[in-house]
Amino acid sequence: MQETKQQNGSPEVRATKLKAYFARYEGAIIAYSGGVDSALLAYVAHLALGNKMLAAVADSPSLSRREYRHALNFARTHKIPLQIIQTQEMQNPFYAANQGDRCYHCKKALFERIDELRNQPGNPLSDSTWPIFYGANLDDLGDYRPGIRAADEASILAPYVELNMDKTAIRAVCDFFGLEIAAKPAMPCMASRIAYGQEVSAEKLKQVEDAEDYLYNIGFRVLRVRHHGDTARIEILPRDFGLAMQHRENIARTLHELGFLHVSLDLDGFKSGSLNAALEDK
Repeated sequence: MQETKQQNGSPEVRATKLKAYFARYEGAIIAYSGGVDSALLAYVAHLALGNKMLAAVADSPSLSRREYRHALNFARTHKIPLQIIQTQEMQNPFYAANQGDRCYHCKKALFERIDELRNQPGNPLSDSTWPIFYGANLDDLGDYRPGIRAADEASILAPYVELNMDKTAIRAVCDFFGLEIAAKPAMPCMASRIAYGQEVSAEKLKQVEDAEDYLYNIGFRVLRVRHHGDTARIEILPRDFGLAMQHRENIARTLHELGFLHVSLDLDGFKSGSLNAALEDK
């Protein structure tokens, strides 16, 4: 029994099931960001459906230019049909207010924009019979993810949830296919770096992006720069603290030049979604 269970959960079996999942549909639209989850969906949907699928990526200030370039390059490398769309979440006062439901308004804007284009004649997304899919997985169900509510309201499909796949399983399938994203660190949107209750603006998003790009170029791969008004709180893995100390003066000077009055290193180390702790306290 144990051997059968392990076999059914092997990367090869999961890859086969994921491909068969998409093969049931006439076409597919993938809400695509270039992250591990959405990139694997786009890749497998393309394997199953050929060009009867489309990856829709939102060119938004909340998506860093580094991640945006990666998304475009991945699609180009694997010949995945791609549509670049413009979303207007920055004009939504509820999004800009950055309360606990910010992610809901962002995902709602994305799904509405895809649906609008899907119903415009002559647009590459214009086949309204194609369902929309996104990359929520089992791990997301145990975290605070208001974007899931927006997906449910818009009837967006979540293949990983339906197939009982968590992040570990997704990375294993990526590795099975030999995809370069198998070990790619998670990189949520830039707005997730801004403390809840502080307004999201294009200027703050650029501050965070430039700060993280600088740290990335030094050699940090798992990192966040949390924006707390005039303070930048750097989260990195504890094993990288030594590297941070080697570059302490340059890091401080660069982040000061970006507009931060104070620059701190979080001694707790990197923690995904650490700003959600403020919501839990409330």
